[in-house]
Amino acid sequence: LKVVPPFFSHEADVLGALAGAPVPQLLGRDGCRMLLAHVDGADLSDADLSHCLKMIDLLVGVQSRWLGRVDELLPFGLPDWRAPAMTAAIAALVEGRAGEFSSDQRATLAGFINGLPARFAAIADCGIPDALVHGDFHPGNFRGDGLSLTLIDWGDSGIGHPLLDQPAFLDRMPKTGVEQARCHWAAAWRRAVAQGDADRAAALLAPIAGARQALIYQRFLDNIEDAERPYHRADVGAWLLRTIETLRIEERG
Repeated sequence: LKVVPPFFSHEADVLGALAGAPVPQLLGRDGCRMLLAHVDGADLSDADLSHCLKMIDLLVGVQSRWLGRVDELLPFGLPDWRAPAMTAAIAALVEGRAGEFSSDQRATLAGFINGLPARFAAIADCGIPDALVHGDFHPGNFRGDGLSLTLIDWGDSGIGHPLLDQPAFLDRMPKTGVEQARCHWAAAWRRAVAQGDADRAAALLAPIAGARQALIYQRFLDNIEDAERPYHRADVGAWLLRTIETLRIEERG
């Protein structure tokens, strides 16, 4: 039995839409409560490289089935991380927190926001359309028994570019395998979309992915109880600082 706060209530709808995929089986729901079938295996937070590559293949397989079908997901109330909505949300978040940053940092964020339409256009030119985004894709959200993998925890899912799921996964896997995983990811998308350029899309998305994390934590702060707020109060600013650093690394080439 899994009970989620209202802003995660779309998880049951997503699991229902993914029935038959390697995700938890939804047996029933009542509002924010879900009854899920048992998932065999163990938590895979410490997965080795071979397992990580299988996880990437699993995700791309799920996401590729939603290319061109995101309108089917909209009635579920998933967060919208596509270009127009994401641009507006990032601009509003930065405006509301402008006082937390230096003038140089504000200038970097302002340039980022002003350039988002062109950046999203360049991402679209990479040939991989918007799809279902897991939203919290990392090895710890897999269970496995050596024979199968199940991708759990779809409460953070949304609609946007599928490569938004890459940064958090690469951050949490063995560092020695990151480059191989990145290449594997790009190859998986080339198989799914013949002309897709996942490497370029991921590079262009890097600062957007950081800003998306800031939006997620702001959403937490706007909806969680007061007792939980101290644990996440610093997260929004931290992710915006990471976005700034990503942009500055990008500028330095």
